Amino acid sequence: MTDTRLKHHAALVDRMATARGLDLEEAAMRADMAPGDLADMVLRCTGCTRPGECAEWLDQQKGAVSETPAFCRNAQQFADLAARSG
Repeated sequence: MTDTRLKHHAALVDRMATARGLDLEEAAMRADMAPGDLADMVLRCTGCTRPGECAEWLDQQKGAVSETPAFCRNAQQFADLAARSG
């Protein structure tokens, strides 16, 4: 897997977290995420077959949303983080 691909998916994970109103750095500092959780989320994202659709969906969002798209491979992780931070 190339660095470019990993960086692209890391950016999508970060953008999705922002769309959900989540700060992943803050979640890690509060220990709402275990060490390695973010890396797992990025790797899970690299297996997605719809990153272009994801980016388009993210581009359309204004403000925080309560759910990720149904196809998001990290939907449960984002829901869990939102529940712990809320």
